[in-house]
This record gives sequence, C-alpha cells and structure tokens, in this order.
Amino acid sequence: MRKGKIALSILCLTVGFVSCNKDDDGDTFTEVPQRDRAEQQAADKDSLVKYLSGHYYNASAFIDNTNPSIKDLEITTITDEVISSDADSLLINAVTLKSVDFAETAYEFYILDLNPNAGGESPKFSDQIRVNYEGFTLDNEVFDSAVTPVDFDLVSLVPGWRKVMPFFKSAESFTNENDGTVSYTNHGVGVMFLPSGLGYFSNATGGISSYTCIAFKFDLFQIAQNDHDNDGIPSYLEDLNGDGEFTLNTGVDTFDGDDTDNDGIPDYFDIDDDGDGVPTLNELEHKTYTVDTNQGEEEPVLAAEEFEFSRSTSAGVITIKTVTIVDSNNDGLADYRDKNIAIDYLE
Repeated sequence: MRKGKIALSILCLTVGFVSCNKDDDGDTFTEVPQRDRAEQQAADKDSLVKYLSGHYYNASAFIDNTNPSIKDLEITTITDEVISSDADSLLINAVTLKSVDFAETAYEFYILDLNPNAGGESPKFSDQIRVNYEGFTLDNEVFDSAVTPVDFDLVSLVPGWRKVMPFFKSAESFTNENDGTVSYTNHGVGVMFLPSGLGYFSNATGGISSYTCIAFKFDLFQIAQNDHDNDGIPSYLEDLNGDGEFTLNTGVDTFDGDDTDNDGIPDYFDIDDDGDGVPTLNELEHKTYTVDTNQGEEEPVLAAEEFEFSRSTSAGVITIKTVTIVDSNNDGLADYRDKNIAIDYLE
C-alpha cells in the first residue's frame, strides 16, 4: 500500500507569520498565529522524550541481520500487559540526540540508526535520494508511506530530512533482477524523530495538525549528487554560508546568504552566479576522458575541484566530461564568483 506523497513532497517554502486551517464546515479558513520557535522547540522536546521513554523496539530483529530494512522494525508502546524480551530496548536509550541551528533556533532531534555498517555513501543536504519510508505521528498514526522506492530532492522536503540524511549511508551495491525490480545490499535503515520546527511547524497538511512532532522510518537505497541549475557546480557547494540551507542575503549590501551577485536568485538556481554576463558553466575549464573498458582501462581520479558533468557509455567505452573550478588571478575567489573576471573558457 502507498498513501499519497503529501507529507514528503510538499515544498517547504512557506515562512509567513500565520498559517491557515480549514474550519469544520470546509468552506472558510481561520488564521493560526505563529508561535515562537524556541518556545515550541522546548514543548516539542518534552513530547519527543515522553514518546521515546514510553516505547521500545524489537532490537533482537537487527542482531546478525545482514540486510535489515524498516519492514523488520516494530515499535511498541509500553503497557502493564505482558512485556516482550525486547522491552529493555527503550527508544530513549537507543536513539542519538542531534542538534542543529535552523530559522534562528537551536533545534534538537533524535535518530535511530538500525544499520550503522551500511556500505555506501552519505548524501549531502541538497542531493537526490531513493527511499522507502513511513511517516507517523507520536500517536503512532501513519500519515504517509511508500513501500516501493521513490525519489526525492532533499531541497523540496521538510527541513528534518536535510538534517538527518547526511548521518546515514546508501546501499553498498544493487542488482537489477529479471522481474524488473532492484535488490539493494547493506543500505541505510533508520528512524528520525522530529520536532515540529523541523517538520511542518505552523502548517497543517495531510491530516497533520499545526505544531505536531512527526517521525519517519526509512530505507536509504541510493543517492545522486544534484546540480539544480546545471551550471557544473554541485549544489551543495553553492551553500556559501554553510548552514545546510539555501538562503538569500538579508540586505542590498549584505552578503550573508547564498547569492553571490545579490540578484535575488540563490546561486544553486542561478546560471550566472557573479552576474558578469558569462554563464557559470562557461567560467569553468572543461575536459573529456575516454575510458575503454574493453581494454581494461580504469576511470580517472579527478583532481581537486574537478567534478563530473556528464557521462555516456557505448560498446564498453565510457565518455566522461568534467569541469574544474578556476581562480585565474589567484585571489582566492573562483572565476565564476568573481564579477571582475569574465573569461569564457568555451569560446
């Protein structure tokens, strides 16, 4: 079963001072005043700790499990009834507390890593991911899920996903089966427990009320590096202030965000980052490698600040095109971000 992708695919771009909830008659909307984020975080932490202290998981299912998944996970509420032998695996004792600054607020969230030995790579906050997942509230009500792999751009998800995914790894390998499915080996498996400020905060959506803590179980299968504007620079490198988000500068003469030329378009979506009239892609050096695997040739080791831009394969011959960042005047600022340098390397 797969429910609608409301919870994950919604773009988290609403930052107004009020949110709207529909009245019971379904015809009008009422404004919900936006709460103080720090105060809400404190309340949400209490809710999360209470949940984690009142639930346990089947830890024994993950002992010597060489290829675990969220299908193996069961989270159970502690009651006065017969207690499982796994009851000593309280979530509060198994999770790891993480902290992050977001929206000028110090947030805390919790992760449960069910396969710490996953063999792949960790995604950057701006990458593409392929996952199975199940979203649920602290009342254990499932509001969203996917049992077959789906792809998401982390930039389009609620903030918690961008904060959590870099702590996990993708599969170390995969196999295309004869029936058209894909099998993954040793992939990341986990659960994230999020305060509302890293979820939907004041926005009510998909049956989730405003200011609701949420959680997601997930299998992380594959990742892909994003270059949203296709300018040759991986998107994660266009987070200039290093806060794990893409933000605009706060003033006309203030460069505290991720917009080199302050034109109102963050660099990860700007094809001419420095606004000098030469596209960013043209201000990079280009190189093409041809690798004949029929002759046992191996792919090249890329230099520092050299990135793969595209690849194609034909009859065992791989063609890899790369771009390399250039600082032609050695002033510490790359040409593509230096408005005083306008060299077109493709002319």
